[in-house]
Amino acid sequence: MELSSQAEQTRPQRLTEVAKYFLKLGFTAFGGPAAHIAMMHDEVVERRKWLDDQQFLDLLGVTNLIPGPNSTEMAIYIGYRRAGWMGLILGGVCFIMPAMLIVMALAWAYVRFGSTPQAGWLLYGVKPVVIAIIIQALYKLGQKAVKNSLIAVVGLAVLVLYFLGVNEIVLLLVGGLLAMAGANLQRLKKLVMGGLLVPPLAGLGLPASSALAAGAAPFSLPQLFLLFLKIGSVLYGSGYVLLAFLHADFVVRLGWLTDRQLIDAVAIGQVTPGPVLTTATFIGFILGGTPGALLATLGIFLPSFIFVAISNPLIPKIRNSVWFGSLLDGVNVASLGLMAAVTWQLGRASLTDILTVLIALVSLGALIRFKINSTWLILIGAIIGVLDAMIR
Repeated sequence: MELSSQAEQTRPQRLTEVAKYFLKLGFTAFGGPAAHIAMMHDEVVERRKWLDDQQFLDLLGVTNLIPGPNSTEMAIYIGYRRAGWMGLILGGVCFIMPAMLIVMALAWAYVRFGSTPQAGWLLYGVKPVVIAIIIQALYKLGQKAVKNSLIAVVGLAVLVLYFLGVNEIVLLLVGGLLAMAGANLQRLKKLVMGGLLVPPLAGLGLPASSALAAGAAPFSLPQLFLLFLKIGSVLYGSGYVLLAFLHADFVVRLGWLTDRQLIDAVAIGQVTPGPVLTTATFIGFILGGTPGALLATLGIFLPSFIFVAISNPLIPKIRNSVWFGSLLDGVNVASLGLMAAVTWQLGRASLTDILTVLIALVSLGALIRFKINSTWLILIGAIIGVLDAMIR
């Protein structure tokens, strides 16, 4: 009955649904991309049934192959799948906008008072809940992603190699290629024997970094926009990669920011809900006020909308292809391996005492046994953090 009622919904109803959900998520999605993706899985797969596990995994695999922030691109993809092209725009904008507005307010306080408000009391209770949400999503997605022993080995190898310092993009591509080779071993032998082997990945190279002419030190809004457009077009990997880009351009080359300002900007992106890349909003506001914040935000997120719009029609073809379907299986399980590695790191930083461990365990039990909405758990965790700060 629920599925038939969903099928009968009109496009405006679906657009409203997409906008409401991603606005809510934008205000409550603490914890970084892995947590955001886990919360999306809980809502759009488990509760709303907009996608099944395999469709969700395929979208996750593709977001890991294109540049840009993974969780934002997932919001854009899901918006498109639910409500078409307008859904694509609304999904991304509604996920980004709450974080952008919060960061702009904090940037105003930073410029006015010379410091950033502390949010440690809030995150103390939220982070353990986030760990529980990610663990549940990893378990659910892992059941679907691990299709055979080779896929399982690829996932475990990615997890281990990540901690040995191997680049994330290398792990994704190699994981995908190994799975593709294993699933098509007989075909590969025939191609090699026939002298017809053509690299299956020909023509699918990653977007090249667009060169930005070295400019003078004086600040300008157009140059600010172009710098963030460049970063959004080539950014892979974690927030540390973003930090390297920002330091090279804004501190070393142009001298627009000090090291202290850059660290404060990255910290604000980490402690606020929604996409971590709203660090750009903070920097834009410091340098150019509200116009600078808006242009910086547009610049860093615009490439994600373009990459998703271009790649979305290719996903069904990739899944139906004998070669690329197995490649995507490998990328999917590699993505989960990376997600598990990040979860371990977050867990070590978040579960710091008995109370945080208890919050995580109770949250995990509530998610599995009672299927409580993750948003409520996030809010309860925040309240516990506030109460603990008051008691201390």
